[in-house]
Formats: sequence, structure tokens, C-alpha cells
Amino acid sequence: MFGISWTEFLVILLVAICVVPAKYWPDVARFFARVFKYIRNLIWQITDFTESVQQRIELEKPIDDLIENATNGVLKKTKSGKSQKQTKKTTKKK
Repeated sequence: MFGISWTEFLVILLVAICVVPAKYWPDVARFFARVFKYIRNLIWQITDFTESVQQRIELEKPIDDLIENATNGVLKKTKSGKSQKQTKKTTKKK
């Protein structure tokens, strides 16, 4: 957790308990509860966003494969057509 060990975290907590007066403890607890709730919601939003992006990528993958196969097929046909025309021209010249 941010490079802080549990013993260091406990020392910080004990110092905070000694420094903050008892009447403010509920306010401090509410503040940390709001912070943790905000962070948790933020993590959920990021997780949902990454899952939706992953789903979009998975949906686009077959389309990309289809486009690649179609373009490769057309390119192969045009290359084979050109090579056949070139061989015909060279045989006619001889």
C-alpha cells in the first residue's frame, strides 16, 4: 500500500489518534469513509470502462480478420494476374 508497511501504517494511525481530539474522530471517520467510497466508485468506473473497451476490441477483431482476408485475396489475384500478363508479353517478344 503505497510502499508503507503495516507497522508504519499503525504508527501513523497511533500518532493521528493522539493528535486529533476525540470530539473530531467521527468527522475524521466520515471523511475517510467518503474518500474510500469515492476511490471504490472510481475503481469500478475504470473497471467497467476497460471491460467495455475489451468487448469492443473483441467485436472488431473478426471484422479486422475479414477485411484482411478480403484484401489479401484481392491482392493475390491482382499480383497473379500481373505475373501472367508479364509472362505472356515476354513469350510473345521471343
